[in-house]
Amino acid sequence: MAKILIVDDSFTTRKFIAHILKKSGFEIVEADNGESGLKSVKEEKPDLVILDIVMPEKEGIDTILVLKNTLPDLPIIAISGSSINDTYLSSAKKFGANAVLAKPFEESELIETIKEVMA
Repeated sequence: MAKILIVDDSFTTRKFIAHILKKSGFEIVEADNGESGLKSVKEEKPDLVILDIVMPEKEGIDTILVLKNTLPDLPIIAISGSSINDTYLSSAKKFGANAVLAKPFEESELIETIKEVMA
């Protein structure tokens, strides 16, 4: 099964997503910000990245730009729970995210989005 990197500064959100994905048979790697996420991409070589937009140290849009410049074929799902997440998510899509999800999202919505971007 595919390896998925979850990059989110919220421990609770990472664990929630990891739980869903482990139940579905995915291998999970976690990172708590964009900088550690970029290191994990190099070390772990995930098949997909789920990336929060609003994070400390290196936020999601900057991380998307780096990933798309270095690994243009790596699928990215951008997520955001910000009160202005429509703006953030549309920017993420414009800068290279393959799909976007607004938090909170349903388990089925996450799994379906993963299937779509990995197809």
